[in-house]
Amino acid sequence: MNTRTKRQHLIFDLDDTLIHCNKYFDLILEQFAELLVDWFKGNPVTAAEIRDKQTEIDVAGVHQIGFSSSHFPESLVETYRYFCRIYGRKALPEEEQRLMKLGLSVYEHPVEPYPGMVETLNLLRSQGHELLLYTGGETAIQQRKIEQMKLAEFFEDRIYIRQHKNAEALEEILRSRFFDRTSTWMIGNSLRTDVMPALSAGINAVYIKIPNEWLYNIVELQQESNSNMHTVSSLEEVPRIIFDHIHQMKRQKRTL
Repeated sequence: MNTRTKRQHLIFDLDDTLIHCNKYFDLILEQFAELLVDWFKGNPVTAAEIRDKQTEIDVAGVHQIGFSSSHFPESLVETYRYFCRIYGRKALPEEEQRLMKLGLSVYEHPVEPYPGMVETLNLLRSQGHELLLYTGGETAIQQRKIEQMKLAEFFEDRIYIRQHKNAEALEEILRSRFFDRTSTWMIGNSLRTDVMPALSAGINAVYIKIPNEWLYNIVELQQESNSNMHTVSSLEEVPRIIFDHIHQMKRQKRTL
């Protein structure tokens, strides 16, 4: 691939795009709900109500402070305090400490790639595309994942970690160097932090739709856009989208 018009700039999200993430939070939340149901035994509280309240507190906090590692365990403690107030139960420091420890343990899980991660990145790189990584979270935590998966091999110095992942953060990256926006793509699983900012910035998007998505990531796309947006169900479908796009552009040029 030796012409500028064929080469695409492909910006990949990390969590639940290249590597698993949500499933570890779900495991912790299952343990959390079971724990609270046991602690509030004798009161009419259900695991579903506990999960719903935690989600409400969690999403509200992310809007305010971004992807801070302390926020998730703190949301467990806040949910516990909420039900203590509702049912007149004293909040105990030792129980709060246990919940903080439980919440922080989510960051100790081993990093696990999605199927075809290495093969997909290898294929796209071999076709001459420029690969970039853009992830939300704390630098130390995200850097550990990147190092364990040896992703610098594919992204080199084109790695961007931001605590707030939104339209402003993406725009800052796009202005940091030359990007032909018609040949630039954001590839990720979040409508809120990947797709919507990409369409707002006038670049293309591939939405990787995963089951049991975190509520924070789900929004309704309201604005009209001239950008290309494609929805797929797996990372391994991305090269076909890029390939088809390039050949469609070539056909359009021939007809001009």
